[in-house]
Amino acid sequence: MSVTDRSTTAPAVRARGVDKTFATREGELQALIGIDLDVAAGEFVSLIGPSGCGKSTLMRLVADLDQPTAGTVEVFGKDARQARLDQDYGIAFQQAGLLPWRTVRDNVALPLVLHHVGRTERESRVAELLELVSLGEFADRYPDQLSGGMQQRVAIARALAEKPRLLLMDEPFGALDEMTRERMQTELVRICAETGAAVVFVTHSIPEAVYLSDRVVVMSARPGRISQVVPMRLDPTADRTAELREEDAYFEMITAVREALHGGSAVPRGAETR
Repeated sequence: MSVTDRSTTAPAVRARGVDKTFATREGELQALIGIDLDVAAGEFVSLIGPSGCGKSTLMRLVADLDQPTAGTVEVFGKDARQARLDQDYGIAFQQAGLLPWRTVRDNVALPLVLHHVGRTERESRVAELLELVSLGEFADRYPDQLSGGMQQRVAIARALAEKPRLLLMDEPFGALDEMTRERMQTELVRICAETGAAVVFVTHSIPEAVYLSDRVVVMSARPGRISQVVPMRLDPTADRTAELREEDAYFEMITAVREALHGGSAVPRGAETR
């Protein structure tokens, strides 16, 4: 099977036997141990666990921003480095990281400029993305003229510029107030439905993980391990709107993830364990 064939049939992310150790002045620090994880194409998976458990480290390995000490990480059947070179994923962090001297339009266009996309195609793609994140009328504004939530939407649009099949998101809404955060969660659900991208999402918020995810990966304290994978038992035919936050199934899933985090046994039938 060719690399192209594998990339169309392989999981968005596959980690096998992944360990990560850092050298410190005090000696070796084991950040991750024995990580096995698959994320299907189009699937939304959240990583949750105590601070320092290696959630962001695992995301950095997927993004080829760091390399595992042992084991393998693949993105659509390619090694992480090749996936990075092929722009198979986009990344959004807690800070939007917009360039203050560039307009919204020019910030979104930056990846396309760097990869020498022609002007006509670039302008068309940027206009499409700004409509996708409902910011078309703000194209000529500068970042300091936008709210925090709007800046994050620009960052998401920029991450989607090259039509990646995978989004890596490291607490992108962590700095937002609660109301803005809930609106951004709903926006992200809509954007993912329209683009079909898979998402790996790091968060400390149990309600956020439940609202967004198909599965929630619960990690233990350092050295980080996957302790349980909790499938979200929500109505697959229902839209994830504000009304979902009032449903019994939503609260049941919050309880299930909380119990998994604290080592309890109240995990719904069918939950995977490690």
